[in-house]
Amino acid sequence: MQPILANLVEMTGHRDHLRLEVSVLSTLQKLPSIRQVRSLDIFRRSGAQHMRPRMWLQAGQWMAAKALDPHSDEQSMPLSELPALARCIEAREASAVDSPRKGVHVMWLPIWLHDEVHTCLEVTQSRSFAQHKIEIIQSVFFVYQNYQSLLDYSERDALTGLFNRKTFDEEFSRCLANEATEAKEIGPDGRSQPRQQWLAVVDVDHFKQVNDRFGHLYGDEVLILMANILRSSFRGQDRVFRFGGEEFVVLLRSTTLEMAHKIFNRFRQAVQEESFPQVGQITVSVGFVSTQLGIPVEILGRADQALYHAKKNGRNQVCFYGDLVAQGHVNDELSQGDVEFF
Repeated sequence: MQPILANLVEMTGHRDHLRLEVSVLSTLQKLPSIRQVRSLDIFRRSGAQHMRPRMWLQAGQWMAAKALDPHSDEQSMPLSELPALARCIEAREASAVDSPRKGVHVMWLPIWLHDEVHTCLEVTQSRSFAQHKIEIIQSVFFVYQNYQSLLDYSERDALTGLFNRKTFDEEFSRCLANEATEAKEIGPDGRSQPRQQWLAVVDVDHFKQVNDRFGHLYGDEVLILMANILRSSFRGQDRVFRFGGEEFVVLLRSTTLEMAHKIFNRFRQAVQEESFPQVGQITVSVGFVSTQLGIPVEILGRADQALYHAKKNGRNQVCFYGDLVAQGHVNDELSQGDVEFF
């Protein structure tokens, strides 16, 4: 028990969600026989019109002695593919245990926020869970859940459950610190392309008209569904923030410019194809930029310029700041007084 107590002391010393989450995963992974521990983001996505929104999963942070789960590639999947976890959430139970295949035993512990489940811890080992092991895991989890709820009040947006503006600066600093170690990959044309970090500003098109026509309750529903699409469109290593109103910011980590274009356009297309209750179709405009282009306020300003160009020229599109500069659509000289930052 001494190593567990030491890890609990270390875990509760953190003051942000990411370090806290990594710490609890590390604590659980050090238990005997544990092979893999990961967090799962849980969100709702609407299907066809008049159909009940379905719950989906996407892998976030994870640690493993040896990866056992075929879904560790962070691709989203329907909650229905894990029926034991689905039943646990439906019944609002504290945990679920199942053996999805021979030699793999899994325990799930859902995390609830504002009466909604947003995250789940998943613990995998190669033997069945003894009762004393379950009790230890649950004890660590309850400490983590209680401490996380304290952080949620200051770091999460109350409506959407996304990170708020307050958490952006630290996450952005962490993002910049990783840039020096980024590698390169070979693109479809055979040329080497650097993997970089990217910042995007997302704005819901004509959102004021939604509030004026349908009321703020439906406007809030649009923002909640938008947050769910954002969660499902980006990886666990990426970060999504609500900056206020209908504006969101995405930190896209470790990918090429070509892939960044594809990822942001895939998100834009997912929003366009979504059927929002009562409101119908909604679109978004996106402006993005490399995080290598200056201090945070300048990088945000350049992404905001790209967003403004997208909205001014038809909306429902993704604009890359570097392309706009090359095409002469924007001036690369930017002072802090030139752009209104949210």
